Amino acid sequence: MITIKVDAKDTEGTVRQIQQELGGQIMERWGEYTLNIDNEKAKGNIKFITFDWGVSLLEYDLTFYEEVTLIMDASQFNPIHFAYCLEGYCAHKFGYQSDEEIKILEQYQSVIITSREGGFNYGYFPKDLKLRINVIQVSRKPFVRKRLNQGEELNKQLYRVFLDTDHEKVFAYFGTYNLKLADQIAALSAVKGKGMIRIMQIQGLVYQILSMHMLQHNREVQNKPLPTTLLRRELKIIRNCAKAIEKNYSTLYTLESLSLETGLTQAKLQEGFKLLYSQTVTEYIRNVRLDVARDMIANTELSISEIVYSIGFSSRSYFSKIFKEKYNISPSEFKKSKLNLAGVA
Repeated sequence: MITIKVDAKDTEGTVRQIQQELGGQIMERWGEYTLNIDNEKAKGNIKFITFDWGVSLLEYDLTFYEEVTLIMDASQFNPIHFAYCLEGYCAHKFGYQSDEEIKILEQYQSVIITSREGGFNYGYFPKDLKLRINVIQVSRKPFVRKRLNQGEELNKQLYRVFLDTDHEKVFAYFGTYNLKLADQIAALSAVKGKGMIRIMQIQGLVYQILSMHMLQHNREVQNKPLPTTLLRRELKIIRNCAKAIEKNYSTLYTLESLSLETGLTQAKLQEGFKLLYSQTVTEYIRNVRLDVARDMIANTELSISEIVYSIGFSSRSYFSKIFKEKYNISPSEFKKSKLNLAGVA
C-alpha cells in the first residue's frame, strides 16, 4: 500500500507531491506539464495544464503496481473537482469521520466533488488496473469572477457550490454514465496543434467538457435521465461499432449486417446512434466517408473518381451531391482551391 499525502496550494504542487512518492520526471512545454513514471510503483503519466480563468486540467493515465491512497488536505487548495473515468475505476470518501461512506467512480461516470475548508478528500486507486481519469479542477473565486456570468442556467444546488467561495460546505454528486463525455474527453488526445495553438484548442475542449458535466448534473437533478432504454453495456457496443466504422469506412455496411455483428437489434442501433451522435446509422456512415474524402482530396493526388470508389461509394454523382450539401462546395471546386493554395496551376 502506498499512501500519498497532498497539502499543496495548486495543481502543479499536487503533481509534484505525487512525484515525491512515485518518482518519475516532469517535463514542461508551453504550459503543458507531464509527469512520466516507469518504475516498480507505477507506469504511465499524469498531465496537467492550468488556465488563467481559475480552471486546471489534470489527466491520469497510469497503472499502479500497489494499491494507492491519496489523502488531499483541502486547507490551502479546495477546488470543485469534475471527474470522469475513461478506463478502470477508483473510489472517494470525505475524511471527516472514520465511518464516512466510500463511493466508487465507475467507468464512464461523471462525478462532481468538493470538500469544506480544512477537510480532506481520500482517493483510492487499485493495483494492476489501467486507469484513465480526467479531472477538471475549478477554483471558485477566479472562476466566478471571470466565467460564471450565466449562473441562472445552473440548477440552484450547483450554483450555490460555485458561490460558496469560503468553502463552508461539502458537495458530492455521482452521476449516471455518459458516453458523450467519453468522446469529448477522447478528443483531447487527438489535438494535433503545437505551442500556444495547442493550448488554446485544449482550453476550448475543457470548457465544453466542463459544460457537459454541469448540464448532466442539471438534467439529473430535474429528474431528466438519459432519454434511452439502452443499457450501459449496449451503449459501449454502439460506441465501439462507431469506432470500427471510422477505421473501416470503405466496408459496405448495412443496418442488418451491423445488427448481426453487434448482437443488437436494428432499433437499438438506431436509438444508440441518435443518442450518442445525433445521427442515424446511415447518416453516421455517410458523414465518416465524406470527412475521409475531404481529407483525401486535400492531401493526396488521387482523382475524385478514385477517392469515391475507395471510400465505399458507388456513384460519383451521388457523392458530389452530398459533398456539396455538407461542405457548400463541390468536390472538384474544393480540389481546385487546394491546388491553388499549393501554388499549382
